[in-house]
Amino acid sequence: MKDRLLSALRGQKADYVEIRLDESSSSRLVFRGERLEEAGRSSSTGGNVRALVRGGWGFVSFNSLEKLADHVSLAIEQARHVGKEESQFSPIRPIVDSVEAEFKKNPLDISLATKKGILDEYNHLMLGTPKIQTTSISYADTKKKVTLATSEGAFIEQSRIDLNLRLSAIASRDGDVQQVGLSIGSKGDFATVENLQAESRDIARRAVALLSAPRVKGGPYTVVLDPILAGVFVHEAFGHLSEADHIYENPQLREVMVLGRKFGRKHLNIVDGAAVPGYRGSFKYDDEGTPSTKTYLIKEGILNSRLHSRETAARMGEKPTGNARAINYTFPPIVRMTNTYIEPGTTSFKDMICEIKEGVYAKEWYGGTTSLEMFTFSAGEAYMIRDGKIAEMVKPVVLSGNVFTTLDNIDAIGNDLDMNQGGGCGKAGQSPLPVSNGSPHIRMRNCLVGGK
Repeated sequence: MKDRLLSALRGQKADYVEIRLDESSSSRLVFRGERLEEAGRSSSTGGNVRALVRGGWGFVSFNSLEKLADHVSLAIEQARHVGKEESQFSPIRPIVDSVEAEFKKNPLDISLATKKGILDEYNHLMLGTPKIQTTSISYADTKKKVTLATSEGAFIEQSRIDLNLRLSAIASRDGDVQQVGLSIGSKGDFATVENLQAESRDIARRAVALLSAPRVKGGPYTVVLDPILAGVFVHEAFGHLSEADHIYENPQLREVMVLGRKFGRKHLNIVDGAAVPGYRGSFKYDDEGTPSTKTYLIKEGILNSRLHSRETAARMGEKPTGNARAINYTFPPIVRMTNTYIEPGTTSFKDMICEIKEGVYAKEWYGGTTSLEMFTFSAGEAYMIRDGKIAEMVKPVVLSGNVFTTLDNIDAIGNDLDMNQGGGCGKAGQSPLPVSNGSPHIRMRNCLVGGK
């Protein structure tokens, strides 16, 4: 296979050409209430050719190698029609390597019937709780092998195993509907989704408790975010702003995201990196063959770097960071996050809340939107903080504001970093891409909380 792919790339009249092959097998289970809506296994095999000529890209995807030479020629021809300038593509050392999948308890060794039995139990525990109207469960695991060959001489084979589980319980009473969920993911360890009986009961119990919770009075508060919601905040509100394709294509964002600009206090460090081991967003090489890195987006409060593909790095005069990723062979790689988190500080949770006269403790996540530097996020659950202690539960709150003002208002960072590996990231129609995000507890002053 190696000789065949590299041979197809030799002598081509293009600035750069790559062939990427993608072989995957997966299983999926979906429950809606008592009904099992989906249960099955699937597999796919395909590939693509991406060619760069005079700054223009051609892209062809396929399901058979029989006409590989024709696919290469077509991608180059497409690029010639598009390209009208000098190509910009950062050089890297071509690597030849093979990377095997990491796993502890391989989900591919577990039968679909066994997986269904485990989820059945979680579902029955949630549905058996009074006032729970319905539930939602989705489980998926995938083993994927990606082979990359480039006209520069790189040949990289990488295999990985990924799994993800989302449990949700929905309670209702007199027209009031409340939901609590749990997302869990892993890079190849089925044990992470086993023995969640206590968690399933707790999800249902909290959803029911929210029916009786009062609404918070809207306004600015000192808000403490738990590691899950803080991780979602840093991913959605700041991580996407750090993706260099967004910055390069948006003049307004380029004026804001200026390297060296102060965005927070000295204790604030925000990292993205696939070289951080063990998480769902971890890998050795990205989909352009660039070695993974650990990138400080903000270092000691200062904008230090952004996330790059080889093309965005060249266009902006910076170094590739190993963040070019594609969800499968039908898409070209684009700039994506990997493992994004706020580094831990030194403050304990007790010390973080002890001086708050009246504030809000926001946990978990429910949803949200961003528009450039403006954000709106819904917490999964929330509690009042009164006289330095966690007090009554309130209905889930909505947090909104300017991300840069909010970053500067983070005045305490906890010592309890926790990474959320559930869910996935979406961008440009490519979803859900395996990522992780996290943070310690963080305290933000003057955060706008929506309420009654």
